[in-house]
Amino acid sequence: MPIDDTGSPHCKTSQTPTSLIQIPESVQGRVLVSELPEVSEVCVTMKLFFALLLFIFPLIRAQVPHWGPCPEPAVQPAFNLRQFMGRWFEIEKLPAQFEKGSCIETNFTLTTENSIRVASSEILNGELRRIEGIGVIEDMRNPAKLGISYSYVLPYSPYWILSTDYVNFALVYSCTDILRLFHVDFAWILGRTRTLPDSTIQKAKELFTNNNIDVIRMIPSKQHGCNKTL
Repeated sequence: MPIDDTGSPHCKTSQTPTSLIQIPESVQGRVLVSELPEVSEVCVTMKLFFALLLFIFPLIRAQVPHWGPCPEPAVQPAFNLRQFMGRWFEIEKLPAQFEKGSCIETNFTLTTENSIRVASSEILNGELRRIEGIGVIEDMRNPAKLGISYSYVLPYSPYWILSTDYVNFALVYSCTDILRLFHVDFAWILGRTRTLPDSTIQKAKELFTNNNIDVIRMIPSKQHGCNKTL
């Protein structure tokens, strides 16, 4: 199909004459002409799909997509949001295009029974950068499945607490699938301190893997020289 100057598929809007559509003899008498798709309908569908790809490409260009829909990992049973509040440091993560600095940390503050304030920061090029958002429990029957947004115009992104002891570590997972054809995901190992024992990190990766989450690309976060005054 030709591409127009904007880069999207170019289609003629006129309907294909039904007299030009060749119906195999084996199905003649069983197919109604009205059931045959119009070229204009096909073109609209293709243009919508093309537009969707243009929208999501910048969001996933730094990620490695996986075929199929998102996995459905088990989350922390009887999750206590209040106990989870406070300061968490990023220990290891799957690479994310929106996290380019070092000394990444997030502070959670309870605002209501099911909503929180999320304040994240990082050091990038010698400057301390901060961003604030909100988080909500979208279904009180599954309190470990949070949604977080850093903009009023963006939808909530999944922020699932897979496991935590509240005082040492937390394992967080986020995933978005595209038309259930493929998905992009993020995973974090968080700590109440800037370092965690190797044994804790290894057990965390095993838990991710046991939930069909690929953490081969997981990398350590830089948490050195973070206490200097900026």
